[in-house]
Amino acid sequence: MIIGFGVWIISFVVLIILSGIKIVKEYERGVLFTLGKYSGVMKPGLRIVVPAVQSWERIDMRVKTIDVPSQDAITKDNVSVRVNAVLYYKVKDSSKAILEVEHFGYATSQLAQTTMRDVVGEVMLDDLLAGREKISQKIKVIVDKATDPWGIKVVSVDLKHIELPKDMQRTIAKQAEAERERRAVIIKAEGEVAAADNMAKAANILASSAGALHLRTLQSINDLSSDQSNTVIFAMPLEILRAFEGIAKKGKE
Repeated sequence: MIIGFGVWIISFVVLIILSGIKIVKEYERGVLFTLGKYSGVMKPGLRIVVPAVQSWERIDMRVKTIDVPSQDAITKDNVSVRVNAVLYYKVKDSSKAILEVEHFGYATSQLAQTTMRDVVGEVMLDDLLAGREKISQKIKVIVDKATDPWGIKVVSVDLKHIELPKDMQRTIAKQAEAERERRAVIIKAEGEVAAADNMAKAANILASSAGALHLRTLQSINDLSSDQSNTVIFAMPLEILRAFEGIAKKGKE
């Protein structure tokens, strides 16, 4: 009877000891409490937590991702947009993450949403579309500063998508088309200027060389005559025709 009771006591003690053995992984930290009071941070390895006297909270120290849901915002020039983002953060002080804020992940997400709306409301639409990296960096700095007392480090913030109203999308598409047409006109005009300049240079060269123009004319006629479908029309100056008329009149006299 006594032996059985002793075995039961020993088994109970061993069970209590085993239940107090905790393993903290390399990427984790444990926040330890003794009788409800903060006692310190448990580092990676095998640790003992006294049952009924001590308790602990496991904290993952790796970088985590928060998908910031789409937020309705109005830019500085009164354009309604929907913006969403992704935020990367990590716990740098596990004790603050437990002692200073409840559910630090949820709190960081809510802060990121309100900050994103505020920052978007401070910029013009063109700046928002052209400067995503700048806007993302501004959101990161604000959220990182606000979460610092919580022991949170914001690694980065990236704006994923900016949704514009349908009429604004059509307006931007028209502007882009007009810009493409303008560029095409400029390129065509530059080509015509270059062609005219080359033609002027060629004309000067032909004019400076005796007989060069006639040779060029004969070469062009030869090129045209090689194709039987072409009809060659000779254009003669009026002065030559009048000279022939004068000769004909003299012959009749």
